[in-house]
Amino acid sequence: MNLITSVHWVVCYILSLNLYSFRRLADCTHIDQNVLVIIGDDVGFETSIYNNTVCKTPNLERLAKRSVILKHGYTSVSSCSPSRSAIMTGLPSHQNGLYGLHGSIEHFNAFDGVQSLPVMLKPHGIRTGIVGKKHVGPADVFKFDYEQTEENNPWIQVGRNITLMKQYVREFLAMNATQPFFLYVGFLDCHRCPENKYGDFCEKFGNGQPGYGDIPDWTPAYYNPDDVIVPPFLPDTPATRADISNQYTSMSRLDAGIGMLLDELTSHGYLDDTLIIYTADNGIPFPNAKTNLYESGMGEPYLISSPEDRTRWGQVSEAFASTTDILPTVLDWFGITFPTYHLNGAMVALTGHSLLPVTHQEPGSGFDQVFSSHNFHEVYMYYPMRVIRNKKYRLLHNLNYYAPYPIATDLYDNPTFKDILNRTLTGQPTKWFKTLQDYYYRAEFELYDQMNDPLELDNLAYNESYGNIFQELQQTLYKWRLDTNDYWKCYPEGVRYLSSCADLHNAPPYS
Repeated sequence: MNLITSVHWVVCYILSLNLYSFRRLADCTHIDQNVLVIIGDDVGFETSIYNNTVCKTPNLERLAKRSVILKHGYTSVSSCSPSRSAIMTGLPSHQNGLYGLHGSIEHFNAFDGVQSLPVMLKPHGIRTGIVGKKHVGPADVFKFDYEQTEENNPWIQVGRNITLMKQYVREFLAMNATQPFFLYVGFLDCHRCPENKYGDFCEKFGNGQPGYGDIPDWTPAYYNPDDVIVPPFLPDTPATRADISNQYTSMSRLDAGIGMLLDELTSHGYLDDTLIIYTADNGIPFPNAKTNLYESGMGEPYLISSPEDRTRWGQVSEAFASTTDILPTVLDWFGITFPTYHLNGAMVALTGHSLLPVTHQEPGSGFDQVFSSHNFHEVYMYYPMRVIRNKKYRLLHNLNYYAPYPIATDLYDNPTFKDILNRTLTGQPTKWFKTLQDYYYRAEFELYDQMNDPLELDNLAYNESYGNIFQELQQTLYKWRLDTNDYWKCYPEGVRYLSSCADLHNAPPYS
């Protein structure tokens, strides 16, 4: 009997003693339980699953029919590499050390002592693989058994060419079929396109037209800009509409890729014993979204498909979920305990939790708040933020609030934002819901009533009527920061000194 089999039967015995366990005892009849995690890039709610009636995503709908659809899914950080590090470690980026983008001049890496999901799974006889965008480091901290990523392939091919990705997925699934597997697939859609000849979203790449190549597994979908749905946090202008129409075409390639993955699981006989999680790394690449921790930057699509309990398939859940919940969910699925280890002198403990209970029934309590943390995106973009979001309120703490909010390269170099800039410079109406001045310069604290103010226009942080709510949220947020060993815990009013905070008399200038 091998290690994974032994662990499986021990777990099954323990579960048989727990009448309240969410895991079915029928699991003890087989060990063929696998996990597929699918991460979209800069993807939002452009799908009928979340009531977008224009952007067609038949394969996401296909996945949703066998999933629980989380209405309140959130990223731990609205930035590419930090978000992926949080997914793979279960720790917010301020705790795991990957504060900003990985690679090139950014060169951010997680701490050497961090333990990631593929490294945790390997000793338990689970084969691990990654296909597509990885964008984290160092390599030995995030080591998979099988890797086909931007580190050994061209970015655009390994993340957008779903026919090539299919070949790699097949290669992985054919490896040592006696072991359970964990497969992580990172699509590059719908990230904006640095290869400008392919369009703002690389929507022309592989479309079969001369000079753009062909992706046999993708039939591009095209949209009239007049028909697209403009989110309320964006200006409704011709430039924005044209931008969104290209985003929708990119979304059709991602959707085809999800269909490819479902087909491969089916053809290899794995679909009915594989837990599938689909979400994205951060908000869409538009103003007020990506790199922001407002609702439009934190909110993510989030599907969990469990073959264990089909009674929940197709249902919408009100449970709050973070991308830091993915690691404990996967460990729970395999019956593996989070390892005991220390990081920077502190015991590491997960603040996320398994979402498997949500796949069996709607939770009566808990799952009612999430936290987010941001430090950098590109290396010059230092704007640390900490956030708590519960069922009614969002409290956002901007730690570097004296500085202007910095803009990422791809969030500047796009038609929507440049149109806002040009309209502002020429004195034309921007048709945006805030000014550039308001966007760049923010208060230290922002408190919003999400039920009555979904666009987050009325900052209640300095309204005396909300003083008790503000204090309660602030205390809960600060406790989470202490629990996650936040090195920014003293900032901006103080500095870390020995084991406490020394006061710098840098209090906010509010009367």
